[in-house]
Amino acid sequence: MATLTVAGSMLLASTAQASKFIQPGILDDAQILYGNPDKVFPILQQMNTKLVRVNLWWGGPALTVASRRPANPTNPNDPAYDWATYDRTVTYAAKFGMKVVLSILGTPRWANGARGWNVAPTNASDLRSFAVAAARRYSGLHAGPDGTPLPRVPYWLVWNEPNNPVFLRPQYAKVRGSWQIVSGRAYAQMCNAVVQGVHSVSRDLKVGCGVTGPRGNNNPNSPRPSVSPLPFLRAMHAGGARGYDAYAHHPYYGSVKETPATPPPPPPRGQPATAVTLGNFQLLTRELARLRIRARIWVTEYGYQTNPPDRVLGVSWADQATYMKQAYAKLKANPRVDMFIWFLLRDETRLNGWQSGLYTASGARKDAREAFEGLAKKK
Repeated sequence: MATLTVAGSMLLASTAQASKFIQPGILDDAQILYGNPDKVFPILQQMNTKLVRVNLWWGGPALTVASRRPANPTNPNDPAYDWATYDRTVTYAAKFGMKVVLSILGTPRWANGARGWNVAPTNASDLRSFAVAAARRYSGLHAGPDGTPLPRVPYWLVWNEPNNPVFLRPQYAKVRGSWQIVSGRAYAQMCNAVVQGVHSVSRDLKVGCGVTGPRGNNNPNSPRPSVSPLPFLRAMHAGGARGYDAYAHHPYYGSVKETPATPPPPPPRGQPATAVTLGNFQLLTRELARLRIRARIWVTEYGYQTNPPDRVLGVSWADQATYMKQAYAKLKANPRVDMFIWFLLRDETRLNGWQSGLYTASGARKDAREAFEGLAKKK
């Protein structure tokens, strides 16, 4: 193992102290954003939920805020913007004592020549202007339609899993005859745009970049090229990503045999595993230290699917609850980790979807429902 820098050694040594700030939360747009808030938010409150993560669609297939180009893009009251559903969600979250994590996601057609919502904007200044408008609207000082100030959103994310071509493409391109991780460099500009936009409203608002998925094939010649977390982190760092308050990551397990303590298996040819899961989470903290990145760490997605109903990828209900508690304990032992967001509240109805909810699709409680409720009570 390479010798760490002095700064890196200091950061690693600090992990002997437990986090004082970690908060448990839920990501489930189907329930939190689109569901009946009068039913969903009381349940979240009963579970001691401290955070709710919501995808804020700048443009794309969901609740698009900016379907047409605004005349005054930094003004949240520009008539091109439609914030109605998000206003409702942040208002309910505040009413029930929860803080919101807003993930800015999706490029409008007008911002990239209609190349798709998962292609970076042609001009990062358009994204920066939208971030200014969103942060102003949810600064705690902006009046909503009824004249009452809208609640403050303290936490912001830039995109979702940009190392995955589902969310950002292209991942690779040939530059002067060799393959380059262009997704990391494009994302660096997107990260900087949102950081600058949100921080221009208030430095007290915190922005997380990275938001990386746990795996990648690192093969530009594959039918679906993707980038594993550490090469992506290096690429976005080389691309000039700076000033973000936290690095966000999704350290999902890779098989039903993995627990929060089990490292991912190596590839068939015996090379070191490239995935970053909870089992080898120290690889991420070490790489952040090596790059002298002093940002906090946010785990903005995690979960275990259950059997029943998923007989292929699911663990038992009891194991889901046990693994949740183990995962939270492991992350709490790291003083840099500030949040632990579970995906989902309720199983998706499609069996080929996600079955990691704390409730079944029909509304039955799983063992992990009570386990989650106990997380925030632990000292």
